[in-house]
Amino acid sequence: MGIHIEWKDEVLIAKADGRIDGTNAQEFQRELETAVDTSTHAMILDLEHVSYISSAGLRVILLTAKSLLKKDAKFAVCSLSAQIREVFEISGFDKIIAVHASQTEAIAALKN
Repeated sequence: MGIHIEWKDEVLIAKADGRIDGTNAQEFQRELETAVDTSTHAMILDLEHVSYISSAGLRVILLTAKSLLKKDAKFAVCSLSAQIREVFEISGFDKIIAVHASQTEAIAALKN
C-alpha cells in the first residue's frame, strides 16, 4: 500500500494503491491524516489502483471524512474498481461518502 499526494485545481488528491487491510491500516491512516492537515478546501481519495480494502481500511476512510468535515472541507472518493465499488455499496459507504467515476468528475463536483 502506498499513497501519492498531488494538487489539481486547488483540490488535494491522495492516490492510494495496493491492498488496504489490517496490516497497513495504521500507515494508511497516518498518511491520510498528514494529507488532511494540508488540505484547506477539498480532498479526493483516488482508489483506482487499490485492489482490496478491508473494514480496517473503510474505517480509516470514514475517520478521514469526519476530520475533513470538522474543517468544513469537502471529501470524495473516485475511480473505484468494480470490486471496491461493491464493498462501498454493501457497507453503505456510498450513501455517506460521495463516490465519483473519475478524478475529473470528483474535482468538478467538489469545486461547485
